[in-house]
Amino acid sequence: MLRDLGTLDGPVLLFGGPYSNSDALEALMRAAGKAGIPPGQMICTGDAVAYCAAPSETVDMLRDAGICVVAGNCEKQLASGADNCGCGFDEGSACELLSGSWYSYAAARIDPEQRAWMASCPDVTVFEHQGARYAVIHGGMTDVARFIWPDSLDAVFAEEWAAVEAAVGAVDHVIAGHSGIPFIRETGAGRWINAGVIGMPPHDGRQQTRYAVLEGGEVLIHKLSYDVTAAAARMAEAGLVQGYDRALLSGYWPSEDVLPPSLRLPSLARG
Repeated sequence: MLRDLGTLDGPVLLFGGPYSNSDALEALMRAAGKAGIPPGQMICTGDAVAYCAAPSETVDMLRDAGICVVAGNCEKQLASGADNCGCGFDEGSACELLSGSWYSYAAARIDPEQRAWMASCPDVTVFEHQGARYAVIHGGMTDVARFIWPDSLDAVFAEEWAAVEAAVGAVDHVIAGHSGIPFIRETGAGRWINAGVIGMPPHDGRQQTRYAVLEGGEVLIHKLSYDVTAAAARMAEAGLVQGYDRALLSGYWPSEDVLPPSLRLPSLARG
């Protein structure tokens, strides 16, 4: 499914992975308001629902605001009634084992109307900004849950770019998410932009999460501060204490299984 937003002339706020973290989404909406960016100029790369404790509230906030949300693997899985998140974690990995708890929690709290909204989210969104055409996807075009990293092979970017253009025509830049690590990669075809996620820190030992603003053809990645203590307390109250609650506070993911070796941290860095 394709959604064409036409021409967006003003600044465009790009973000991914609210992850059921309503406290972070509230903070993002406040930041957008202060910057004079309306919801119609905000685009989410998907996974509205995941690790944290407010799945229904987070979905309603996005819907009520009218923010364009590209379908992530979580939207697709919840919309279809699947019994797992489809995140692309290796079978038997810590991430795969941990996903069972938060996914079942979220699935029990998303109602049919919210699932229908998820089913209506586009697979890819396109828009024009400052004379350039952008495509927005979740992970990869060939696989919604494909992990693409800042140091992925050139061939990976080339394959995904070709798949995007086969679906929507020529684009100058691609915006994607899923990996949870913000980066901008210059490829032979244009920039591959990952704005990061707002619901979980990028495994850097800090509580702040990330989003990006596209303005005047340039992209700046910003840090988002929010009430982390409240978000972690919600998770504790909900019984979601398998590690992601601590990640909000420590800034480190509970497992590095999904990360390529180049992005894993020395154990001493995490105490």
